[in-house]
Amino acid sequence: MNIPAPRRHWHAPKHARYLGPHDDDAPLDVTLVLRRRGEAPPAAAWPLHPPMRRADFGARCGADPADLDRARDFARTHGLQETGCQPHRRALHLRGPAAALQRAFGVRLGHYQPEDGGAPFVGCAEAPALPEGVIAVLGLDRRPVARPQFRKPLAQPSRSYTPLQLGQLYGFPAGDGGGQGVAIIEFGGGYQESDLATYFQSLGLAKTPTVTAVSVAGGQNQPGGDADAEVMLDIEVAGALAPAAKFAVYFAPNTDQGFYEAISQAAHDDTHKPSVMSISWGGPEDSWTGASRDAMQSALQDAVALGVTVAVAAGDSGSSDGEDDGQPHVDFPASSPYALACGGTRLVANGSAINSETVWNETRANEGATGGGVSTAFPLPDWQQDAGVPRAPDGSAGRGVPDVAGDADPRTGYQVRVDGEDQVIGGTSAVAPLWAALLARLNQQLGAPLGDAHAAIYQIGGKAFRDVTVGDNGDYQAGTGWDACTGWGSPDGQTLLDALTALGGSSGSA
Repeated sequence: MNIPAPRRHWHAPKHARYLGPHDDDAPLDVTLVLRRRGEAPPAAAWPLHPPMRRADFGARCGADPADLDRARDFARTHGLQETGCQPHRRALHLRGPAAALQRAFGVRLGHYQPEDGGAPFVGCAEAPALPEGVIAVLGLDRRPVARPQFRKPLAQPSRSYTPLQLGQLYGFPAGDGGGQGVAIIEFGGGYQESDLATYFQSLGLAKTPTVTAVSVAGGQNQPGGDADAEVMLDIEVAGALAPAAKFAVYFAPNTDQGFYEAISQAAHDDTHKPSVMSISWGGPEDSWTGASRDAMQSALQDAVALGVTVAVAAGDSGSSDGEDDGQPHVDFPASSPYALACGGTRLVANGSAINSETVWNETRANEGATGGGVSTAFPLPDWQQDAGVPRAPDGSAGRGVPDVAGDADPRTGYQVRVDGEDQVIGGTSAVAPLWAALLARLNQQLGAPLGDAHAAIYQIGGKAFRDVTVGDNGDYQAGTGWDACTGWGSPDGQTLLDALTALGGSSGSA
């Protein structure tokens, strides 16, 4: 018998106006995310725990065949058509008319209009009832879940840097990312190959990095909109600093279904085989439904088990993360304990030397500030126990954000090319691909993927970072050691490589 699972935290779409019921009976596609068979996979973590092989993952951590049978019986009972299944990713894809989906999952679908004037979307105001073995159904609610974390300066800045200059300033170790795959996750926009070729040639790169667009859940490489700035920034920053890596850009719709599918498909991609993932999109932690967060967590956990380090932008709206309730918030998926959360600094350099580096906070000038704070959704991880993370706003011991940092102030931003135009762009959006390129070089030099890098980074601590001790992001103040503005600080790349190498040697595994 199919016993519905308890309904999880859910809320009606925020900042959106209800327009009326969804009466269109055109088929909708949904994704059922199933629980794992057996125990959760251990995170790959340099130097002690090597990654699982993708070929072995399904048999150990995929969907239980009995759960899959129950989900298929549920679908047939409610007149839903199976359109695809990837048991190793625990994903079952179904299609059906809106009326059948509403009966199957006990929801009422409606049309909603975002307050910001965005396109209307289908959403639901209550949590779906889930069949046994299913942790989430994605695609019933199509509210936009993420925003790109880039900032353009309001006026032409007096200081800006190429990615190569920042790699030099941050002491990136030798290497070009050869042998590494880098996944870049996008939810809109696109790139033009001619722009990439022009940009990389302007930097003096001998070869344009290899970039492949991957369509996810109907998403496409579609240049011509505002999100192009995000896509081009991500590719150009990471590509300039790891030009021999193979880049795959996963384009998906900006929904919980699209976000889950993009991460899951990238993590399990046995063609492009990424060892690093860069995500520069996110939304306030409490804007996600519980089931959506659970599904995303399962995909991120897959990624780190498979040896993929996931670098995620921490947000560009300070400690409030853009919320208007007067309380501090952190951004998800940066707040996930499986994400390497990347905060932002303001960097002032003279030639090849850094003069000063402070917390990025240009709130008074309406030019953003680094995200950072303490999660109310995820408890304090073991590797963060001694970092001095303050209590979460609800008084609990939560995961501290960010872990690391890099230049993000649009007034000291990155020189990039977007849609045929040279521009300067900042934001923690730039820090995630900066760290993705550094991670690719580290993997190349170590000869093995870092996977979940948290335990190693927190063990190394401040020894391999430029500690940023001046500034705040609103509710949190920078200080010595880890803080909720810039984490451990910006990288000293070669020192970080040396420290990781020493860890490997001390474990007897390198």
